[in-house]
Amino acid sequence: MTRSVHVFQVDAFTDRRFTGNPAGVVLGADVLGDDEMLAIARELNNADTAFVLRPDGPDHDLRVRFFTPRTEANFVGHATVAAHYVLSRREGTPSRLRQRQKSGSVDVEVRGDGPARRIAIRQSMPPLGRELNERERLAVLDALALSSADLDTRCPMQIVGGSGTRLMIGVRGPEQLKHLKPDFNRLNTLSAQLGAAGHFVFTLGSRSAGCLTESRMFCPALGIPEDPVSGNAHGLLGAYLARLGLLPPPEGGRVRFSGAQGQAMQRPGRVDVELELAEGAPGAVWIVGQAVLVFETTIEL
Repeated sequence: MTRSVHVFQVDAFTDRRFTGNPAGVVLGADVLGDDEMLAIARELNNADTAFVLRPDGPDHDLRVRFFTPRTEANFVGHATVAAHYVLSRREGTPSRLRQRQKSGSVDVEVRGDGPARRIAIRQSMPPLGRELNERERLAVLDALALSSADLDTRCPMQIVGGSGTRLMIGVRGPEQLKHLKPDFNRLNTLSAQLGAAGHFVFTLGSRSAGCLTESRMFCPALGIPEDPVSGNAHGLLGAYLARLGLLPPPEGGRVRFSGAQGQAMQRPGRVDVELELAEGAPGAVWIVGQAVLVFETTIEL
């Protein structure tokens, strides 16, 4: 019996094609086996592809599985934005859905309509891990071709996150970001030694309009030398900057900021971050972004 799935290529965290972070989206993925999902992800050759499936319990509205060209991932922020952007284009889709994936569940909200609509993902506040010692700090600097003088002295190198950890590295300005020379083999080794799957280098001196931060992220341990625009990492950054007292004052019970990423890869994008406050302290984080459709097709199997 012939089976078919509807496949979309979407650029997330942008409103312009060929910028932001590309992701595949496959609807009707219940007809696919694991090997077929992996084969489709390999064929699309994005960093991640989201496979949308029917719910299998009363506590969620849909399931999503995420595959890289090599393996299954627990959760992917930009691919979630891409998937719900695709779903929001279908008439009758609710504006808020509960999504379940390997890492648990998240609430996803569609804000607005038309080309300007944004996809917002609500997650629990990530845990803050340990700060690096001096020996570890120097090893990271060497792997990125940075010196101690390049660092923002307000921002200690610290690991943030639970199931997906990133090392936060604050630098003085965009020039330091521009001139990074990452040694991917050494960063891969450091990920194993430090317990951080990726290295998120950011500056609070962003030159991008409306953005508090500008950043680059390197995840060779995950098979991604440089990630164009990471929603998850910006959520981690929000928790980290909140602890340091480096975010704007709250408005309406939330602290908001925006981050630019992708300029170094000619794929500029923007992530909006909102921290919900509960009794004055951050209680949850929203990752918010736009998306744009590049193409869609049908695959018959």
